[in-house]
Amino acid sequence: MADKLRISRVEVFETEYTVRDWGLDPKVPSAIYDPGNRYEAKALGLRVFTDEGLTGDYFGGYKVEYAGIPAFVRGVIGKNALQREDIYYDAKHALRQHARLGLGVIDIALWDLAGKYYKAPVYQLLGGTPRRLLCYASTALGDHHPKGLSSPEAYADFAERCLELGYRAYKIHGWSDAPIEKQIAVVNAVGKRVGDKMVLMLDPFCSIDKFGDALRLGWACDEYKFFWWEDPYKDGGVSAFAHRKLRQLVRTPLLQTEHIRGLEPHVDFIVAEGTDFVRGDAHYDGGITGVMKIAHAAEGFGIDCELHGASGPHRHIMCSVRNMNYLETGLFHPAAEPARPPMVKSGYPAQLESIGKDGCVEPPSGPGLGIEYDWEYITKHQSDHAIYE
Repeated sequence: MADKLRISRVEVFETEYTVRDWGLDPKVPSAIYDPGNRYEAKALGLRVFTDEGLTGDYFGGYKVEYAGIPAFVRGVIGKNALQREDIYYDAKHALRQHARLGLGVIDIALWDLAGKYYKAPVYQLLGGTPRRLLCYASTALGDHHPKGLSSPEAYADFAERCLELGYRAYKIHGWSDAPIEKQIAVVNAVGKRVGDKMVLMLDPFCSIDKFGDALRLGWACDEYKFFWWEDPYKDGGVSAFAHRKLRQLVRTPLLQTEHIRGLEPHVDFIVAEGTDFVRGDAHYDGGITGVMKIAHAAEGFGIDCELHGASGPHRHIMCSVRNMNYLETGLFHPAAEPARPPMVKSGYPAQLESIGKDGCVEPPSGPGLGIEYDWEYITKHQSDHAIYE
């Protein structure tokens, strides 16, 4: 059967859904708390069909990733769906002018298909075992609403709430538009309140204007022994030289490479001494196949790889890799539920309260990714649909 498991077509779906109590930060853009607001958002996903009737399914990622699919998808049709390495390298070559975006979501769907074929969860195909995954609560961006993340004290209050729920670690996303004094004040407030009870991280998401301001922020992290900080300032997170300089002047470990794509640039960043931890993302870095390569490369250098977000694919990866510390869950806010697409029926919970008292969550357990999608909802709210065959 494996010799006949040929890809017959790929379908891409765009689905609309309503987001309430959130807006978009104009500077990033990313979701930001905006009580009473509502807007129409779009989620994208795909299905890979085979001549045996088996499908690989995945919903996730941004529209820019799916825009890369037409550049390589014709070369996927007719190939053995289980030959993911060949498809990975062919797509990587075809997308060399397009930041290799689009490869990730296809690869994830192929892993889902393989798991269904072998009747096993993806983590088992990767050589892993089911285990409880230690999490950190990752905050939403800072806002300016009285009941929101509008002050250093609000971040400290929310950290205490997360601690009570069972989280052992907490990551701060500050404001996109606050002066450096306010950004530093958040580090101080959270550090004083829970620094002796929680592992702390900071992600300024490249919002700090100047290298000098980033230094001041890093020194504040030093005082409370933050576990890491990441993407401090507006180089966009891509300059190995600049981050090597930060590593020389700030003691807090640096986590970089969220904004570079694929295996080789990650290794270059490590060799250039631009980071202490490596960031991997199945959407951006060539799917599950790509992230496994990055994680093993980091292991060869003796450093850890941390995943960007708590998607289903990442939970399977974390069950299969030694050198990872925490699963990033979020983005959480004290006054609103996360702005998530509604098409996932089952597979894994992803709310603030979806945490055990041990600070852990579990991976999906069914075949493939173990995620069930609401195809009735997807079809009913479909706003665009492309078929490649």
